[in-house]
Amino acid sequence: MSTTDLFHRYAATIANLPSNFDIEQPLPASLRITGDARHGIYYAPFDHVNTGAKVALVGITPGRVQAIEAIRTAARCLQDGLGEAEARDRAKTAASFAGPMRSNLVNLLDHVGLAERLGLQSTAELWTNRTDLVHFTSALRYSVFEGAKNFSGSGLLRSPLLREQLETWFASECEALPNALFVPLGSAVEAACQHLVSLGRLDGQQVLSGLPHPSGANAERIAYFLGRKARGLLSSKTRPEPLDAGRERATAIVAAWNA
Repeated sequence: MSTTDLFHRYAATIANLPSNFDIEQPLPASLRITGDARHGIYYAPFDHVNTGAKVALVGITPGRVQAIEAIRTAARCLQDGLGEAEARDRAKTAASFAGPMRSNLVNLLDHVGLAERLGLQSTAELWTNRTDLVHFTSALRYSVFEGAKNFSGSGLLRSPLLREQLETWFASECEALPNALFVPLGSAVEAACQHLVSLGRLDGQQVLSGLPHPSGANAERIAYFLGRKARGLLSSKTRPEPLDAGRERATAIVAAWNA
């Protein structure tokens, strides 16, 4: 089924959702696509692919907050009389990476030279005046939950259901962006990218590996990666060697990338 058909299947449901739908866990049952004994997969409009993008920022899966924002945006657009294609695309943009994670991600990408390679002052422009250069996506395009909790990424490749989702939707995006640089956010996403590399669905030289996850919970590792905290001041929880190797690897990948 195409992404256009999938949005069309759920458009009427989205347009008619009650204003208090967000109290349901994890999302309204009417938006459930499929699932198994452990995982539930729910539709939210994250279908749009910016085929002109030079950079793809890849999370694990849209969380509940992201999904609700996308659904509410699509509902407003449909209720205002906009067409399905525009409603779908506006919803995706409205729900993309935001908050402290964005600031950390910008700092990391700038530090390894990506802004310079793109001809930008900072990769912060990817969220403002140069959105044409970026595609926001997830290894699992549609929201995955474990019970009422957001899926963390654990066991993704061991799950036949989730592996099928990865090899269907995300793989199709990789093939639609043959020259883009894919930036996996976290080890589970990097493993998902490498899985597609092993299947020949993604070029390994397109994967920007080595960055620490931009989560605020990762503050010390990020600070060391950026050179803002000295090695001798690190806590026992933070090993500098992997971060040093990751910084060197990420910088080399960006330098070698044909932007």
